[in-house]
Amino acid sequence: MKRIHVAVGIIINAEQQILLAKRPEHLHQGGKWEFPGGKVEKNETVTQALIRELKEEVNLDVASTEAFMEISHNYPDKHVLLDIHLVKQFEGAGQGLEGQTVQWVNSKELECFDFPEANLPILEKIKQLNL
Repeated sequence: MKRIHVAVGIIINAEQQILLAKRPEHLHQGGKWEFPGGKVEKNETVTQALIRELKEEVNLDVASTEAFMEISHNYPDKHVLLDIHLVKQFEGAGQGLEGQTVQWVNSKELECFDFPEANLPILEKIKQLNL
């Protein structure tokens, strides 16, 4: 089974809102909401991958990230290893550079969005941040 290592950013702005992006319909788990990020390339650290992906996907210039949690999840067609980091030091407003919808939301609103199954433990841990 295909295994994919993904760097994921829980991006929190000065108003304590979290940035979400909607997956394009044609992709795996398309139409669901996610925390921005992307694949970790060979010879790249999770932080390097996350900084690169957040610039490419949502036009944020990230100064630093902080490890938050790690999730291993098996879908029927692939295995994902999610390396989740908190991102609080960045510049930019967040915009969907790849045509995806992006939205800043309060943590209490997260339960109103449809996330991939692998993201559910992230939502539980975010509640503990008391944003």
